[in-house]
Amino acid sequence: MSRYLNWVLGLVFVAVVAFVASAAQDVASVVEGTVKHISATAKIIVVKTADGTEHTFHFVARTSIHGAEEIGKGAEDAFRGLKEGSHVAVHYTVKGTEETAEEVDHIGKGGLKATEGTVKVISRGAKKITVKTADGAEETFRLTDRAARDAGKGIGEGAEKSEHVTVYYSDEAGHKVAHFVKKVV
Repeated sequence: MSRYLNWVLGLVFVAVVAFVASAAQDVASVVEGTVKHISATAKIIVVKTADGTEHTFHFVARTSIHGAEEIGKGAEDAFRGLKEGSHVAVHYTVKGTEETAEEVDHIGKGGLKATEGTVKVISRGAKKITVKTADGAEETFRLTDRAARDAGKGIGEGAEKSEHVTVYYSDEAGHKVAHFVKKVV
């Protein structure tokens, strides 16, 4: 019985180590920039950031796009209206050297709507953010999982809780849903 228990515990240990190593490689991040190149056949998009860095993102079946046109189905339509020159925020994971687009937010002209304001309240647990706009109005947005986790890093934390931000959102079933929150510098 002891030999069997040691064997099972050994398998469990190997599985846990493999899971932790895999999770350590899947790092989630977000980058903002302009689409430089799209290849429907290779299912990639190249995004150039403001500092000139270029990222090549791989599209997979689970990649979602917000703020772009909804057009037909198929490989050619995988980018749903994104084109070279589109301003985007790409939420991605990295495994090894490969960057995989999990979500792409079209944030430029013709993309998601935008509101600027000062953060009044942010609750990542409740997935909500309230901003006060320049005219004194308060707007509350639901945060997507990725926006709550990735895009708003550092917002509302520490001594400075009234950061100026731009919230990129869509209207979904009568609610404003924030896909990307960016500090305004």
